[in-house]
Amino acid sequence: MSESDKMDLFDSHKEQLLRSGAPLADRMRPRTLDEYIGQEHIIGPGRLLRRAIQIDQLSSVIFYGPPGTGKTTLARIIANTTKANFISINAVLAGIKEIREAIDAAQKSLSLYQRRTILFVDEVHRFNKSQQDALLPHVENGVLILIGATTENPYFEVNKALVSRSRIFQLRVLDEDDLKAVAMQAVHDKERGFGNRKVIIEDDALQHLVKVANGDARGVLNALELAVETTAVDKDGAVTVTLSIAEESIQQRAVLYDRDGDAHYDTISAFIKSMRGSDPDAALYWMAKMIYAGEDPRFIFRRMLIFVCEDIGMADPNALNVIVSAARAFDYVGLPEGRFHLSQACIYCATAPKSNSTMALFDALNTVSQSAADDVPNHLRDGSRDKEGLGHGQGYLYPHAYKDHWVAQQYLPDHLQGKIFYQPGSLGYEERIKEKVDGYREAQLEAMVDNEQTSILDGDTASSKGASMWAERSLGSRGKLLREVRSVIFELGQPESGDLVLDLHARSGLLAFEAVRKVTGDGAVWALAHDDKEYQTLNSMASKLDSFNRPQIIRGQLDKMQETLFSQAGPDVKFDLIAGRNVLRSLNKKVDFLKTCANLLSSSGRIVISEIVPSMGQKISELLADSIPQDLLKGFCAAEDELFGDKSDSMVNWDVKSLTGDIKKIKEFGADIHTSTDISNRRITPDEIDHWFRITDGKGRQSLGDRVVKHMSTDEINRLRTLIHKKLDFKDVGWKTTLVFLKLSKRITKDQEIEKKRPRTHK
Repeated sequence: MSESDKMDLFDSHKEQLLRSGAPLADRMRPRTLDEYIGQEHIIGPGRLLRRAIQIDQLSSVIFYGPPGTGKTTLARIIANTTKANFISINAVLAGIKEIREAIDAAQKSLSLYQRRTILFVDEVHRFNKSQQDALLPHVENGVLILIGATTENPYFEVNKALVSRSRIFQLRVLDEDDLKAVAMQAVHDKERGFGNRKVIIEDDALQHLVKVANGDARGVLNALELAVETTAVDKDGAVTVTLSIAEESIQQRAVLYDRDGDAHYDTISAFIKSMRGSDPDAALYWMAKMIYAGEDPRFIFRRMLIFVCEDIGMADPNALNVIVSAARAFDYVGLPEGRFHLSQACIYCATAPKSNSTMALFDALNTVSQSAADDVPNHLRDGSRDKEGLGHGQGYLYPHAYKDHWVAQQYLPDHLQGKIFYQPGSLGYEERIKEKVDGYREAQLEAMVDNEQTSILDGDTASSKGASMWAERSLGSRGKLLREVRSVIFELGQPESGDLVLDLHARSGLLAFEAVRKVTGDGAVWALAHDDKEYQTLNSMASKLDSFNRPQIIRGQLDKMQETLFSQAGPDVKFDLIAGRNVLRSLNKKVDFLKTCANLLSSSGRIVISEIVPSMGQKISELLADSIPQDLLKGFCAAEDELFGDKSDSMVNWDVKSLTGDIKKIKEFGADIHTSTDISNRRITPDEIDHWFRITDGKGRQSLGDRVVKHMSTDEINRLRTLIHKKLDFKDVGWKTTLVFLKLSKRITKDQEIEKKRPRTHK
C-alpha cells in the first residue's frame, strides 16, 4: 500500500471517529433538503431558494436568524448538492490571508475547470470592514458566490454594498412542532441518533424540552442527548426520559437579548407595536423581557416618551404629562420599586386612545423640501416695518374681532391652497376637535374658491391650481381608480411575507409587482401573461429586479392555466392568494374557472377578484338625454340596449346578482361579494366617439356601431354623430363604473376541523 493510500485511510478513519464521537446535534445535521425540518417559508415546495438549490443556480445569499435555526445546516446541504467548488471559513477564525486563499482557489477553479466557487462564511458579521471589502469585487464579478450566515441583522452589521449584492433569507425560530420532529428524528435515526437503542420519551418530557429550548433545535438535541446518556437502562433494556429527567437536562429558558444586537431592536419594536395595538398584556410581556434581561429602564422610558407624541398625540394630550411624571418618579425611587412606575406608564400607553396626527409635521417638511421658495402672502407679512412703504400686512383679518375668534382667510402660500397636513383622528380628545377643524377647512375652501372664481372661469390654470387640487379629490381619474382597486384587492387578500401569490392576468404588472412588495422576503409571485407582448413586457420590467425579487412570469391562457402551472411550478405548489382584475368577464364558464382556481389554493388560501360589470356601467345615452332630439335618441337607445342585453356575449350577459347566485351554489366556497360604483372624471375625445360608431364587419365582438346601423338610417347616424361630437368633444364628464369584488375562501370540512383539533402524540 502506498504512503498516500495509507494517509487517505488514516484520514478517513480519523474523520469517522470524530463523526461518531461528535455531539448529537452535530451528528443529526440534515444532509438533504428532505431531511431538513422547518423554514418552510423559504425552502418549501415552489419557494425560490429550494428551486435555486435544486437546479444549482444559487446567487449570493445571506442566512440571517437566531442560533439553532439551521443556517449552517442549509449551507452544508448546498455543499452536498452543488457541482460548484465549495469553500467554508469561519469569520471568527479567518483573516485576510484565508480570504485571499479562497479567492485564488476560486479564480483557478473558474479559469482551469470552468467551475464556480461557493464561499460559505459563518458569522459573516464578525468580518471587519476591510475583510468584507476584500470580498466585494469578487462577489460582484461572479468569481465568488457568497453564502453568509449571521445571527445579527445584516442590514446593520454587514457591508451595505455586500448586502445589496446578496439575497437576504431570514430564518425563523422553530416552532414546537418543528422541535418535536427534530427530537423524534434523533430518537429513531439508527445511523446517527438513538435508533439502535430503545429510547422512550414521554409526551410531557418532550413538551418540556421543546418549550424551554425556545426555538433552538441545537438546544433540544443537546438536552435530549444529556437526558438519554445519563439515564440508566431499565429491566426491559429501555431508556425512558420522564418529565423530571427532562427538567434536569434543560432547566432554565435563556432569554435571547443582546443590548447591542438584533434581539434588542426586535424586542423594543415588539414592545412599541404592542402599545400601538392597544394590547397591554403583550406590551407588559415585552417590557418584562427587557427588564429581565437587564435593559436600562431609562431607555424604556425614553421610548415611551417618543411613543406618547408619535402614537397617542392629540387623542390624549395629557399622556405626555403622565409619562414624564412616571419617568421623574422612577429617577427619584429607583429599582426595584420603580418597576411600578414602568408598569403604570406602559399600561397607560397601551390603553390610551391612539392618533398619529403629529406625523403632519413630516408631511409638511417633505412639502417644504420639494417646493420652490414661497412668498409669504402679503396680508400675512409683518406690517410693523413696511406697512406704509410696501403695504405689508394690508388685508389681514384679525380673528379676535370675529365671532368664535375665527375668520376665513388665506394662510398657506398660493400654490398650496387646499393642501392638508393635519388629519384629526376620531378617538379621545381629538374626536372633539375633529368636527371643528373640518368645519373651518370647509369654510376656508369656500373663501378660496370665491376668491379664485374669475381666474378659474378664464381658464387660468396657474392661478386656479389650488382649486384644482381640491377638485381632483372628488372627480378622480382612471389612474386613481386603478390604485383604489389594487388597494381593495390586497386589503381583502391580506398577503403576508412568505405567501405564494398568483396573478391571473398580469397585464402590465399592476397587481404582480405590488404583490412582490407585499410578500418580499420569503414569498413568491407567479404572474400569468396571456400573450407574447405581455410576456415580453413583464419580463423586461422584471429583469430590472434581482432574481429573488421578481415575479415568475408564465405564458399561458386562463382555460389551460392549471396545466401551465403544473408544468412550470410543479403540482405541489399551492397558492395562499390568487388575485385578478377583469379575468371573469371574458369567460363563458365563470364558476367552472373559479373551481379550477380552488384546486390551486392552500388550505387557508383565498381568491380575490375585481371585475368591472359592463352591464351595470355607464351608458352613453345618459350623457346625451338633454341635448339630442328624441327621434335620434330612440334609435340609439335601442342599439345600446341590444349591446348590453346580448345573451351570447360573455362580457355583458351577467350581472352581480346572477354571479352571486351561481357562486353561492358552490358548497366548497365561502363567499364575500360586494359592489362599488365609481363616478370618475373622464375627458371624451373625438377619436373615442368615432370608435363607438366603428363597424367590425363580423370581426370579433359586435360593436355599438354594428348595432346602430340596424336601428337608424345613414342620415340619422351622421346627424347623431355630429351632435355627439358637438356635445362631448374634449368635454369632461362623470363616467360611471360599477365594480364587483369577490373574495372566495375554502370552507373547512368537518373532517378537517376534527383533524385540526386532534392532539398530536409522540412515541
